[in-house]
Amino acid sequence: MASMLDGCTPWPEVFVDRYWAVGHWRGNTLDSLLRDWALQYGPRTALVQGDIRITYAALNRRVDRMAAGFRLRGLRPGQRVVVQLPNVPDFVVTVFALMRVGAVPVLCPVSCRTPEVSHLVRIAESVGYVGPSTYQGFDHTAMVADIAAQGPFLRRAFTLEAPDASSPYGGLSTDPSGCHYFLLASVDAPPERAPVQRADQVAFFLFSGGTTAAPKLVPRTHNDYAYQARAAAELVSLTEHDVYLAALPAESNFTFGCPGIIGTLSAGGTVVLVESPEPTACLPVIWRERVTITSLVPAVAQRWIDELSSIQADLRSIRLVQIDGTTLPRATAERIGPEWGCRLQQVFGMAEGLLTLTRPTDPDETVLSTQGRPLSPDDEIRIVDVDGKDMPDGEPGELLARGPYTARGYYRAPEHNARSFTAEGFFRTGNLARRTPDGNLVVTGRLH
Repeated sequence: MASMLDGCTPWPEVFVDRYWAVGHWRGNTLDSLLRDWALQYGPRTALVQGDIRITYAALNRRVDRMAAGFRLRGLRPGQRVVVQLPNVPDFVVTVFALMRVGAVPVLCPVSCRTPEVSHLVRIAESVGYVGPSTYQGFDHTAMVADIAAQGPFLRRAFTLEAPDASSPYGGLSTDPSGCHYFLLASVDAPPERAPVQRADQVAFFLFSGGTTAAPKLVPRTHNDYAYQARAAAELVSLTEHDVYLAALPAESNFTFGCPGIIGTLSAGGTVVLVESPEPTACLPVIWRERVTITSLVPAVAQRWIDELSSIQADLRSIRLVQIDGTTLPRATAERIGPEWGCRLQQVFGMAEGLLTLTRPTDPDETVLSTQGRPLSPDDEIRIVDVDGKDMPDGEPGELLARGPYTARGYYRAPEHNARSFTAEGFFRTGNLARRTPDGNLVVTGRLH
């Protein structure tokens, strides 16, 4: 794992060997997997938003051309680029294009503002930024100009649309700090041979807000994320006939790869992107696109339940709804199956890696009352007291985890890592949990 970026904590060789030997890690980069999917599913629809429909073949071609365009504009392998886009097809294209050119996307929620984005730029030494010009009333171009003026890193900004004519950066050229502005649609060039990359390298960084003031970056490698998305897709029996609705932010781990966008593409299914999780935005789309699976948080699920009767949408196509179960009220959980005519799956997941899920074949009581079991047979779980001693089943304690898709450390954060990871490489989730006699986890809250 020496090829990972400086500032990342590698998996010890004994674990690397184990994860390879059992077939979890297979040595494929995510952008090379997209090539394979384009060959296998070429004419099938990969991405949908409104009237936009993009096939697998067209998606791969656009990624090829955008990667070449990024390279033409100076991006090089190993450089980091903050990606702050809403749920639009350009999000998927951009992330894959950056990976294909060898750059490392830093996935940032579109809701973040100057304090968080400037922190990510400093920590990752990001040379580029991809985002809206303005979005929901916020001027992202002005934010980028402020951040570029503060330090030596940010020198290229790619925007979804031209800045407002009244903006001082409306010319899309260069600001006083030397940051160059480009329209994302102009990042296009004839494809060229992509640089050779290794699957043990960092594919992208996920954003981890946690309870601390400054966000942290979670390095996710091609090997570990391809495994997570593939295993989650297999667990819910995703096929090319499935249609996944990306209703929550696309850059979140839940939406991106649990199985989410990556897992759906790996199975040849269709990803439908919406920019708001509100029922008025989503329920008609479910009806129109015959959505079969989606991922929600409890508050959104409750709003869907409350407004379904007034919107008059047909949800009979849905077969599975995944819900982040840590704050899912029992009363809400009990209504989803009967009222939507689908199966509920409770999920607990973190950007750092650990993913637990109820199984489609679990008894109703397990699905209603637990967050299921770890995704991988090689996930190692401990529940410990304040002294680090293991608690017996049924007793609450802090949830610790390590495994083939759980990071061994935050990026360039040695002080956080000393607190958040044990000497044996277990991630301290900061969550309280207990284990039921049949091996399922019930996550009961956060440590204070």
